[in-house]
Amino acid sequence: MPPADPDQETGPLRRCIVTRETLPKEAMLRFVLSPDGVVVPDVAARLPGRGMWVKSAPGLLEQAMKKGAFARAAKAQVEVPPELVAQATQLLRARLADSLGLARRAGQAVSGFQKVREALVEGRVALLLEAGNGSPAERARLLGGHAAVVVMALDTDVLGRVFGREIAAHVAVMPGRLAQAIAADAQRLEALGIPA
Repeated sequence: MPPADPDQETGPLRRCIVTRETLPKEAMLRFVLSPDGVVVPDVAARLPGRGMWVKSAPGLLEQAMKKGAFARAAKAQVEVPPELVAQATQLLRARLADSLGLARRAGQAVSGFQKVREALVEGRVALLLEAGNGSPAERARLLGGHAAVVVMALDTDVLGRVFGREIAAHVAVMPGRLAQAIAADAQRLEALGIPA
């Protein structure tokens, strides 16, 4: 049997209702219709119903809302709530916090300047979550020349709740599936215009 081509796509693909591009699910946002015809974000891609997928790119969700892409995809009249971007953002942030909580409980995430710094020095960090409202100078001091993928999608209070503290500014996530899921959700948040 020939070896698998590493560039070949192996996961499920979906078509964007705006750009018509076919992309992996992780690069897109899924929406479904509620029973009363309202467009609802489905960030976990688990709600029942036919999915309508939008590529994770700045401005595309707003374009889908303005140009009637959801009605065309559903082939029906739909109600698109004006707060759809805010709903998707809130759900993605909650999903990010939940995934981070799973990583913490699995021993795949640590918090606090010293623990994160040790993990960076040892090269065990797949992803570094820095509080969006944290200090840039403190972040630079923590990194101290070490390369890391930095995500700033959550604030100190949210990171703190995940780790049972009042606040947390630095979180290191070790390599694995949870780190990949957190990175994918952070990229989707960034595409909605949220710093990540």
